[in-house]
Amino acid sequence: MRRKLQSIINSVPAVMAIISLIFLWHYLSVNNVVPSYMLPKPMDVFNVLIEEKDILFEHALITLQEAFWGLGIGIGLGFVIATIMDEWDFLYKAIYPIMVITQTIPTIAIAPLLVLWMGFGMEPKITLVVLTTFFPIAVGLLDGYKSVDKDEVNLLRSMGAGKFKIFKYVKLPNALPHFFSGLKISASYAIVGAVISEWLGGFEGLGVYMTRVKKAYAFDRMFAVIIVIVAISLLLMKLVNILRKMVMPWECKTQNK
Repeated sequence: MRRKLQSIINSVPAVMAIISLIFLWHYLSVNNVVPSYMLPKPMDVFNVLIEEKDILFEHALITLQEAFWGLGIGIGLGFVIATIMDEWDFLYKAIYPIMVITQTIPTIAIAPLLVLWMGFGMEPKITLVVLTTFFPIAVGLLDGYKSVDKDEVNLLRSMGAGKFKIFKYVKLPNALPHFFSGLKISASYAIVGAVISEWLGGFEGLGVYMTRVKKAYAFDRMFAVIIVIVAISLLLMKLVNILRKMVMPWECKTQNK
């Protein structure tokens, strides 16, 4: 009971901040401080969310599918790359600069090339999501591997443990907090990457819907899509937190003491 009460108290500042922003938004739009064609009223946006919920839901499913596939592949790729780089130092020196270079190229510049190479299907969208999500995961895991206590490793070696057991019982558990921190970032990147790729080519998805309503200057619909994207990103980050508690129950016990 005390934990639930504390959780409610901790969420009050965030709720108050969101309510304040909505009131500010309402004030600016109602009093024409910002023209209505640039900043629609909150109620207009809410009406769009209700009236076009079916259409938004269909497009959101496509975007989620692209994001989940890309994020899943990004997790696997990040795990393999981080593990290889930790095991062989010369591969770390060779691969790490390439990883950094992949993150310096703007996604908006890569997306047209992927569409040109792979067409207008889901493949270029998934590829772009992979490119934007694997880096935080790989770096997080790598930092976790590198921060392992050397004494623990030496102790296991003295007891005859091989590389696999050292990885299983020391390195991987130590890297899990870093992994979930990177996964939280990647989860939000996944949705953004999918939407950006849909801007430049496709037939379905929230990005395609945004492009259509933008051309029609329907900014109430544009704001409605933005709210849906934000809601999905927050939901994915919440799911990551739940997954973290399930995989690392000892962390929750430590925090409650």
